[in-house]
Amino acid sequence: MKLTLKIQDHDNVAVALKPLTKGTVVEGVTLVNDVPPGHKIALTAIAQGQRVIKYGYPIGVAARDIAPGEHVHSHNVESILRENLAELPYAPKLKPLTKPARNYTFEGYRRPNGKVGIRNEIWIVNTVGCVNNAAERIVAAANKEMILGMGQPVEGVYAFPHPFGCSQLGDDLVNTQKVLAGLVNHPNAAAVLILGLGCENNQMKDFLLTVGGYEPNRVKFFNAQDVNDEVEEGLRCVRELEAYASKFKRETIPASELTIGIKCGGSDGFSGITANPLVGLISDRLAAVNGTILQTEVPEMFGAEQVLLDRACSHTVFDETISLVNNFRDYFRQYNQPIDENPSPGNKDGGITTLAEKSLGCVQKGGSAPIAQVLAYGEPSHMHLGGVALINAPGNDGVSSTAMTIAGANMVLFTTGRGTPMGFPAPTVKIATNTSLAQRKPGWIDFNAGELADGTADFPTLADKLFDYILDVASGRVRCKNEINGFREISIWKNGVTL
Repeated sequence: MKLTLKIQDHDNVAVALKPLTKGTVVEGVTLVNDVPPGHKIALTAIAQGQRVIKYGYPIGVAARDIAPGEHVHSHNVESILRENLAELPYAPKLKPLTKPARNYTFEGYRRPNGKVGIRNEIWIVNTVGCVNNAAERIVAAANKEMILGMGQPVEGVYAFPHPFGCSQLGDDLVNTQKVLAGLVNHPNAAAVLILGLGCENNQMKDFLLTVGGYEPNRVKFFNAQDVNDEVEEGLRCVRELEAYASKFKRETIPASELTIGIKCGGSDGFSGITANPLVGLISDRLAAVNGTILQTEVPEMFGAEQVLLDRACSHTVFDETISLVNNFRDYFRQYNQPIDENPSPGNKDGGITTLAEKSLGCVQKGGSAPIAQVLAYGEPSHMHLGGVALINAPGNDGVSSTAMTIAGANMVLFTTGRGTPMGFPAPTVKIATNTSLAQRKPGWIDFNAGELADGTADFPTLADKLFDYILDVASGRVRCKNEINGFREISIWKNGVTL
């Protein structure tokens, strides 16, 4: 097994692939310190103020002189992210994508509006947090009925509790409505019950306008204040929705109609060299067949913007990408917060030193696919995009993954080096960056990319294996751990005043 990895030829650091002790010789240098796995080692002398290079890009500057073989981390490296992106010329460097030899397909559900789902579920969407418990009681009773009935093609009833919908004003209320409307319109939901209270700011009649045109057989709604027993009324509605949803059957659909969200959470020093570039190969493969990839975590684009700008498919998308990252920097300044406070303590323990380093590892999930669209928070993506849509949302796991779900993600590919049980309304494929995590948390992890660091698998082989796994998930042949465990959460981006 290799001891270290130098990612690009002109990098001046390498990554430890296993725990290394002082005195070990790697890449022609002798280690000055013990170095944990995922952490960086100086390959040359790096003078104070000189740039530290990883992935071929600067991740920061030396805070003091760093000797060859020295552990490189937050004790001797400073961030260089401070200013907004300046006006830049549009000079795309798009790489042609190779179409796969196979005609990839999956077994999905074609909806009347032309969209495709990979699950045939009934979702209960609450206009306000006051009815969360009522929704959960309806879910429990409805799923019990379905189990007793057996044989129905409906794959379960689910609710997504949240604390909002009342005492909200302005953009916060609008964002809540956008998120909930995105759930109502999601193609994985064959049918939807909208459950309100009656006195909330998010009034049913206003919310239905945000939802837009809907099929009355697919969407039922009522306010709990208007009925004698909200659980019994909810069950009555679910029974009607089940009759509608049961009409859908899986059929063979080309992979071009898949929409996949890509996310990393609890990153470590292996994220940017195993799981994220592996997902990048999946993004390239999906884009090559005209599929759609959704990417967000805007603060984790800071320092890696050029990687994205080089792939902008038009001058408009180029300018929108610059505005996306600059506006998010301004959002931090609006609250007097440092732009480069990220990475988190867990990220740093795993070997990530600066936000630029985290960002350069993060954006690899998009591979070489063209940046084809930039979306506002809550805006739906285009179908058959043949590239990546960037979504305005923060790096927070819950908020960003929810944002991709409501933009239309059929599933989310979630890479992690530290591990998390969290899951979202769409199937959430947890991809471990290291084998230790995959072995330690088999109840959380669906796929192990740590084999790349172990030297037991190569990228092409593992990409084939992961893509086949994705198609199995999409076809319902495999359930993700988040589905098995019942981990399905949403998180709504809040910014303003609460009454």
